[in-house]
Amino acid sequence: MGHTGAVPMDADVIVVGSGFGGSVSALRLTEAGHRVLVLEQGRRLSDADLHAARRDPRAYLWQPGARLRGFFWQRIFRHVAVIGGSGVGGGSIVWAGVLLEPGEEFYAAPAMRRLGVDWSRELGPYLRRAAGMLGRVTSPHRGPMDDHLREAAQAVGAESTYGPVPLAIHFGRPGVSEPDPFFGGEGPERTGCKLCGECLLGCPYGAKNQLTRNYLHLAERYGAEIRPEQQVTSLRPLPGGGYEVRARHPWRSGEEQVLRAQRVVLAAGVLGTLDLLFRCRDELGTLPRVSAELGAHVRTNSEALTAVLQPPGQDLSRGPTITSDFHPDPQTHVTQNRYVGGWHMRLQLGPLVDGDRPGPRAVRTLGRLLRAPAAQVRVALARGFERRLTVLTTMQHVDNELALELRRSPVRPWRRVLRSRVTHGRRAPSHLPVANEVTRAFAAASGGRPLNLLGETLGGLSVTAHVLGGAVMGPGPEEGVVDARHEVFGHPGLYVADASVIPANLGVNPSLTIAALAERFAADFPAPLEPARPRRVPVTAASPAPPRPQIPEAS
Repeated sequence: MGHTGAVPMDADVIVVGSGFGGSVSALRLTEAGHRVLVLEQGRRLSDADLHAARRDPRAYLWQPGARLRGFFWQRIFRHVAVIGGSGVGGGSIVWAGVLLEPGEEFYAAPAMRRLGVDWSRELGPYLRRAAGMLGRVTSPHRGPMDDHLREAAQAVGAESTYGPVPLAIHFGRPGVSEPDPFFGGEGPERTGCKLCGECLLGCPYGAKNQLTRNYLHLAERYGAEIRPEQQVTSLRPLPGGGYEVRARHPWRSGEEQVLRAQRVVLAAGVLGTLDLLFRCRDELGTLPRVSAELGAHVRTNSEALTAVLQPPGQDLSRGPTITSDFHPDPQTHVTQNRYVGGWHMRLQLGPLVDGDRPGPRAVRTLGRLLRAPAAQVRVALARGFERRLTVLTTMQHVDNELALELRRSPVRPWRRVLRSRVTHGRRAPSHLPVANEVTRAFAAASGGRPLNLLGETLGGLSVTAHVLGGAVMGPGPEEGVVDARHEVFGHPGLYVADASVIPANLGVNPSLTIAALAERFAADFPAPLEPARPRRVPVTAASPAPPRPQIPEAS
């Protein structure tokens, strides 16, 4: 057991969360000789657990207070709805495996330039390293859904930008298991992709390169400890240096566990990290110097989700969740999604309705629903719904933002919760005209019915699986919560290494960028005061497939 002054330490570093930022940090800091303890609020999921989630909503949905102890969750705020996953492996459990790199627009964003770092040059090697660790390959699969997306791209004049996406999937021989093909035998056995379309339900077959099959597996093999079902409730600086971390079981009653570490890395996802920092600053008073910028500059990746439901008898579900994409214009990126397991979408989809003003758009949507209720019932009760459904994800580089604050709950006023508000800047959109245009083009090509999310049309919500920011990097506490090396201003030894540090929209799926930022962060992390074990050379994997070429800016 290490020491700082007279206080015994349970670990050199406690990592809160086991998603992309937490898993990368856990492996690399363990390799550097630190004693690493990872605390994850979700469960450690077995293949049997993931199979059960296909049949039982209680095994799929995560809401411990309601006795739902699966892994998929959705949080609805006034202006935004956020989708994610809880469990060992974090968001990689419900991840489609897309590994796209950010474009020059991201590096050129004012919030990135203010940091004084040549991000394109500095992040490049870490993007390649993370891509190798996550087993990036170009999708070899092409099915009817991909053909329809290509026709949609052609219809909007962007066929030249269409192509297969880079994926974190082991294709191998379908359904055939083999020894670790990535890490020279140090990784787990893997099985070739069965093209079942169930990536978003968690992959129980050993094909998707989720974090339990690379970073987390290796971190544990080299000495890190992962403790699931540990919800961190507070952080407190210790007088002689280091931090006290308190954690409890997410649904069982009992005493809090008290742990101490020289340093703490927060990687609980945007909502988890912000909630913890807010409570420590504003309720407990244990982190009083956290910047007033906490909760500001929250971004949705300028995202819109739309859908197309094919006529009865069609089946577009064979293949990984996402296999192709295109750019309808230089600032917009579109992917298709097979959504096997998306049974909950039945009641979330409604007519496709245009309109930038949320109020009038909601009135028009309600009118459409009242005039044709039978059409809505046919969507909700459609046979073969998941096999017939295509979800389109549209993302943009366009800058906009919201803020999250800790305020009294409108439902339980005795408790404060995260709530959203519109800031002085351009708010995250609930309507992207180009998304509806592409959806109509896809429907015309495939013969399906174009649909919007009712949360967007009726509720004016920006719906996203890619929430960013809230504890962003900045040159000082007046503009950010952490510095360019991820350390929290005012609290030495406390770091943030998840999507909440990203200060600009990426315009593409963010998992690879989060992992690369964590790789960069860990490479510059202070050496252990008393190394627990010899330093290891950082493990790497085979050279990853090259990224897709970036689409040039419009002239």
